Amino acid sequence: MTTEHIIGIDEAGRGPWTGSVFAGAVVLNPDAPIVGLGDSKKLSPRTREALALQIQKHALAWGVGSASAAEVDALNILQATFLAMRRALAVLPPSFRCGNTAHAWVDGNRNPLLGIPTTTIIKGDALVPAISAASILAKVARDAESHWMHMKYPHFGFDRHKGYGTALHTANLAQYGALPEHRRSFAPVARWYAAHPL
Repeated sequence: MTTEHIIGIDEAGRGPWTGSVFAGAVVLNPDAPIVGLGDSKKLSPRTREALALQIQKHALAWGVGSASAAEVDALNILQATFLAMRRALAVLPPSFRCGNTAHAWVDGNRNPLLGIPTTTIIKGDALVPAISAASILAKVARDAESHWMHMKYPHFGFDRHKGYGTALHTANLAQYGALPEHRRSFAPVARWYAAHPL
């Protein structure tokens, strides 16, 4: 009898005005449960990082994929998110993602067309441990990119706004201008470029 592999898939970074959108794909080991999994947005950064290490150590398979800001602009954020999910899935060994035993459970209500049977689950990151694990890996990867952007542009406040559209980010965009990592298709950034033609 073959065992169905449930692949939890979720994203992080759809909302920010900068950087990549990330996705995680995780097949948990039922014989090695990980305590504390939940919606990554409700966990502290330290807890997320500790859980990410546990996921990487104990999961049967895991992968992280991303789509760049340029790909977000070229495709739109939804399609770029789906691309990141497909890339995360592609990292998994073929034995987990191919054949008739693979089944993806994806957070949300839109099917990313992964090429395998897929079930979408609204608020799945809070309900399904495998999706929670994928959410955590994606969020930790997105936070790492935000840290990199903070180190590259310390004046821009990425350590505080993480690329999201806060008042500080709005003020810094107005003061310093758009960065190469900004998503030009997002309205506030598009308005800045319209006001500052090259």
